[in-house]
Amino acid sequence: MNGPRFAIEIRERYGNVVRDRWPVSVDPLPNEVLSSWLHRLALANGLAPRSFADVLGLRPRMSPRLELRLPRHVAALLAHQTGVSHKSISAMSMTGDALTALLLPLRENSDRNRSSWMQYCPLCLADDDVPYFRRHWRLASRISCFEHVTGLRDRCPSCRSGIASFNQGELIPQHFCARCGFDLRSASKTQIKAAARRLERSIEDICRVELAKRPASVGDLISRLLGAPVAADLTSAKSLTNLSASMRIRCFERLASDPHDWLITDKDVGAAYWRRMILAAGGHQELIARFADALEKQQGSPRPKRSPPEGADLSSLLEAYWRMHAEGPRRGKNG
Repeated sequence: MNGPRFAIEIRERYGNVVRDRWPVSVDPLPNEVLSSWLHRLALANGLAPRSFADVLGLRPRMSPRLELRLPRHVAALLAHQTGVSHKSISAMSMTGDALTALLLPLRENSDRNRSSWMQYCPLCLADDDVPYFRRHWRLASRISCFEHVTGLRDRCPSCRSGIASFNQGELIPQHFCARCGFDLRSASKTQIKAAARRLERSIEDICRVELAKRPASVGDLISRLLGAPVAADLTSAKSLTNLSASMRIRCFERLASDPHDWLITDKDVGAAYWRRMILAAGGHQELIARFADALEKQQGSPRPKRSPPEGADLSSLLEAYWRMHAEGPRRGKNG
């Protein structure tokens, strides 16, 4: 059926027409990264991301570099025009994040073994009511989706280009490749070995503990993570942030099959102990289960197995577990 077609043209004076408040405000989604929210905000107001850059006073185009350096005047404009708080906007950026050194770098063109700035899980995008990109997908230390047990992708499987939704010149949702239009939700699952996923989960928990309890040791931890390709004897790159998603998966799979000496520091006894325990258990949930079993044996009153509480504080748990082992088994009053 051939009906009349309508052309939509974005006029240069759009900012003057909607001076007080943009017609549509979009709430940030859980753990959404700033560039993803800006893309959704632009489309909701009838603008392609490339044109939206002019509205924000950014030329020649939109850039995900805003996530690292969001100008104050742009943040103020966004807060004023959308009603979204400065705090919420700041939370979507990566400014001041202690793990900034682990962020994947922005590249205009990347060969198949080099990193691309954004990763994604096709199943997460497919499950979303409104597909969006998460903050943790920007980290080189993340290689899989914990929920869907699949490796993350960093390219369009059709044209092999990196994710460039910020450079979209049409009114198209960001889960479609900006270059060829492929629907990223339909990308196939990426296989990843269980041992590599255990290592990844352990690394995330180690980062969480040391950021909360031992921030002084974070620099050493990040240096060791960045040097993971060297520890894995990969010749593709010397830094984890320079590897593509598929190569980082390969890197973690190699490291998971060897002792974890490359990650355990000998300078800080406490940090080394925590890292060793988390790595041996395979992550937070497993460590809580082991701790519960140890308490039951010490108290001599075995109980049915139950799932650990989701809100359990890992750092406090480790301290209690360490004290328990340091004190040794207690004897009864008559023992």
